[in-house]
Amino acid sequence: MTTFPGSPKLLNGGLVLLDPGSGAVQRVIALQYNPESLRRTLAVQGVGEGGDRSEALRLTGPPVETITVEAEIDATDQLEAGDGTAAETGLLVQLAALETVIYPESAQIRANEERATAGTLEIVPMQAPLTLFVWSKSRVMPVRITDFQVTEEAFDPSLHPIRAKVSLTLRVLSVDDLGFTHKGGSLYLTYQQAKERLAGKAPAAVLGQLGLEGIP
Repeated sequence: MTTFPGSPKLLNGGLVLLDPGSGAVQRVIALQYNPESLRRTLAVQGVGEGGDRSEALRLTGPPVETITVEAEIDATDQLEAGDGTAAETGLLVQLAALETVIYPESAQIRANEERATAGTLEIVPMQAPLTLFVWSKSRVMPVRITDFQVTEEAFDPSLHPIRAKVSLTLRVLSVDDLGFTHKGGSLYLTYQQAKERLAGKAPAAVLGQLGLEGIP
């Protein structure tokens, strides 16, 4: 990393966990190294095949956006600097911070078991924090982690991982998923509106660039 004083500050991508009710920040997880690439897939939500022809151009909602990101984490620098946590557990702390995002809390699991044992007829599914994927100030979006893969590549003498790759597949949650009154729904609308403002700044092309003098 350059130490030139005029170099821009490097921002980290990461996850923010919010209380789903109050919207209070519960935890911030910054990626140690920003991935070199980020893959996004947008599935159009249109009227299905076989529908009325007059509906062919209608959209039923925002596209379903899926993001895949692969991040590397490494404890080498911490070990060289004599970091006690890295020496004791390697990367287990960093991995646990990411992995527990998709775990229900053990206290919730125990409470549901106690309710089931007491004969409660309906057990409400356990609620997770609202997870935000942050990739710059312009892209803050509510997501659900749908796939989580870890490849541990190197280990210390105690078999603690000291280098790993984490692959995350994230489904962006829209107002169709969360509703307009939910904190995540308002964050999604802000995300979409930022796209619309950026699209409005794109220079307009002319038909001649496409080899057309007019629309036939």
